[in-house]
This record gives sequence, structure tokens and C-alpha cells, in this order.
Amino acid sequence: MERFNRALFSALPLALVALTGCEQLVPHDAKSLLLPEFQRSEIVGVVAGFGTTFAALPDLVAMLRRKSSAGMNPRMTAIMGVFQILWIYYGLLIVSRPVVIWNVIAVLVNALSVAAYFRFARRERRRS
Repeated sequence: MERFNRALFSALPLALVALTGCEQLVPHDAKSLLLPEFQRSEIVGVVAGFGTTFAALPDLVAMLRRKSSAGMNPRMTAIMGVFQILWIYYGLLIVSRPVVIWNVIAVLVNALSVAAYFRFARRERRRS
């Protein structure tokens, strides 16, 4: 019974929000004070995109430094690339510059990672 009460009381705020409507929860976008040609949401998108786009860069740099494909999974990188291409398409559909720009860069970083992997893997196979 105690679990049920906890679940009920944790779901109650969500139910109240759903019943009262969500119009007040939607942030109203405004022009950026620093860059008036951008909306605030675009500035946040640029910052968030920077972080997610370059999250894979340390692995690429490490692979290039050690000149080895060890520890790299090309399937994961290829899957990420496919979904980043879908993000580009989505960004075009919603007309979001940050989504498009950062995912184009991410696709390029992923392509470099896959190319480096295959280059080093080929070299390692020759040595074996």
C-alpha cells in the first residue's frame, strides 16, 4: 500500500499539469541580447551542439596519437553517423540552424574516426 501511495503522490503533479494545460509551461523564445539575429533557443542550441558534437573528438585524437585502432568500435561510430544524418534532416524540417550545423560537423568527425579506424586496422593486419 505504501508503494501505491508513493506512486500516486509522485504522479499527481504530472496529472495536475496535464489537466490544467501546458500553455504556461512553453518558454517564449525571444531575440538574443548579444546576437539579435539569433533567437535565444538558437544560442542554447549552439552551445549544446558544441558539447555533443565534439564529445567523440577525444577518442579520435587518442586513436591518431597512438596510431592504432585498439578500443575503437566502427559500428558504433557508423550508427551514430546515420542518426546524425537523420538529425540533419530533422533540423532542415524544423528550420533549426544549430541542429543542422552541429550535426554536419559531427558527421564529419565520425567520418574521420571511421576512416582512421580502417586505415590503422589495415596497417595492423599487414603487420600480423
